[in-house]
Amino acid sequence: MKKIFALLLFIVCVAPMTMRAQDTPTLTVSAKKQVAVGERFQVVFEANAEGKNFSAPSFEGFTVVGGPFTSTSSSFSMVNGSMSHTVKCTYTFALQAYKEGTFHVGSASLTVKGDKISSEPFDIQVLPDDGSHANASSGASGGNTSQSSSSTNTNDPQVSGKDLFLKVIPSKRTLYVGEQMVLTYKLYTKVPVSSLSVDKMPSYAGFWTKDISDNSGSLRQTSEYVNGVEYTVAEIQKVIVVPQRSGALTLDPMSIECIAQVRTESNRRQSNDPFDIFFNDPFFNRNIVNVKKELSTNTLTVDVKSLPANQKPDSFAGAVGNYNFRSDIDKTELKTNEAFTLTLTVVGSGNIELLQMPAPVFPPDFEVYDPKITVSPNVTAQGLSGTKKAEYLVIPRRAGNFNLAPVEFSFFNPANGTYSTIQSEAYSIHVEKGSGEEGDGSIYASNQEGIKYLGSDIRHIMTGKAQLKPKHSVFFGTPAYFVILLAMLLAFIVLLLVSKKHEQQKQDTMANRNKKATKVARGRLKKAEQYLKVKDQDNFYIEMSQALWGYISDKLGIERSKLSMDTVSEAMKEKNVPDDLTNQFIDTLNSCEFARFAPGSAEEKMGDLYQKGIEVITKAEKVL
Repeated sequence: MKKIFALLLFIVCVAPMTMRAQDTPTLTVSAKKQVAVGERFQVVFEANAEGKNFSAPSFEGFTVVGGPFTSTSSSFSMVNGSMSHTVKCTYTFALQAYKEGTFHVGSASLTVKGDKISSEPFDIQVLPDDGSHANASSGASGGNTSQSSSSTNTNDPQVSGKDLFLKVIPSKRTLYVGEQMVLTYKLYTKVPVSSLSVDKMPSYAGFWTKDISDNSGSLRQTSEYVNGVEYTVAEIQKVIVVPQRSGALTLDPMSIECIAQVRTESNRRQSNDPFDIFFNDPFFNRNIVNVKKELSTNTLTVDVKSLPANQKPDSFAGAVGNYNFRSDIDKTELKTNEAFTLTLTVVGSGNIELLQMPAPVFPPDFEVYDPKITVSPNVTAQGLSGTKKAEYLVIPRRAGNFNLAPVEFSFFNPANGTYSTIQSEAYSIHVEKGSGEEGDGSIYASNQEGIKYLGSDIRHIMTGKAQLKPKHSVFFGTPAYFVILLAMLLAFIVLLLVSKKHEQQKQDTMANRNKKATKVARGRLKKAEQYLKVKDQDNFYIEMSQALWGYISDKLGIERSKLSMDTVSEAMKEKNVPDDLTNQFIDTLNSCEFARFAPGSAEEKMGDLYQKGIEVITKAEKVL
């Protein structure tokens, strides 16, 4: 401890007196001069001084896989009592060539102490793919570029299939036709992940499906051990599937795209200088690299068995699961033309939404209306269950004693592989002759439509003075004809004006969004500030992300479905927004995506991001 204190005291008090002035700030670039189609390589910009507002070239003709990845190193050396201080700041881009030709890479720029420095432009030749190129990103560029292998790791960071993979987990692999199964899609990772998006949803040919995923906006994370290794697990989707046919059915894989954040360490020069050893400690030289990964689940095949044909009840209508069945009647003694309600209820676990209710048989003297069907599903992690009811409104038209036969409901229970049949109660109904049996026009109200008047099928003959007109009279040319013709013309003109006004309002929608963009963003930022005060990270990042994305979408007129980093950058370029402001806005959006996974104090990260969001929206408002 005393040695470290003495070392720091020497640096603070003595070193400034003898330290040599640093060289003139420069910005150099290092990259391959020739690459092959499909090859990944790195372009490294290196500055010998700390700066800000780094602006990269467009890299036309190449795909930017990642970057800029920033790394800063600092070293001290003492020669003959004179101390020198060296700073190296690197900005690394991972590129991939996708077509042949010679492409020009422009200059990058950096502001150092108020002065703008630039790198030299250079050309990269892309050769045909010979199948022998590697994904390493080393080599020198032409012109005035310089090597930076001493300060930057030139190996492209990789994420193996053991560090990050996607998996589908079925609740069972063998089931019957009509039996439900739960599929859970999980992401297993040992590295931080951000910007997760689903590229391809699986198709479920031959299955009925219901998505039961948690749609609260955040992925639920847990920890699991796989082969003795602990993984952070995020549940991407959970789906109930019910096979509709037998056989070996295959479910297509799900594909997602995400960004894995890999921590790398820069290669440094080795020396015997104690200051080099002190400042080259890995603590001072951490670098986070974003690696784009495309993941797919394993192909899943399940064995679907047919329902057994032997001992199948006649009343079986395809219900598979475990159910209870009952019936209820509101009255058994009534008068003619009065209504009663018979309710059939099925409760249990299974595909309750597709379940076919049994139909009771009524005497021919009963008028029966179509049943009112209500479904109350209950979705759990184990599958689908719930209640289904059928309510029959029945009106006896003749007096007497009548019997309602029991109703049978049959289902197949996959747990024991057998059919079960449940009978409802039998009912005896006594109907007395009512005063309005022949039809007195009485109104019967009910919870079902269609019942208005009883006994009113014969209507009164029309009374009153009839309006007669001569036979063979012609309507054409009469005053009424011209009135109708003029009314039609006026109606056409009104419709035309309304259509034009609607079109103008539609065109002004973009202008209204542009005008209200700042107001909406301020409202989002105000909500984010409230969540910041109570340290609610999830809602804070949601409001900040919606404030930034919503503002730039409304301001630049970009549809929400087409929003991405590339569309925002292109739209701001078309609006002649300065490159440094564009880069600052993109960096703020990236920070909002990665902040929750980055190490450090949550309160400090939220506060910094909030200030960055206000600053970049204020600057953008002045320009746009």
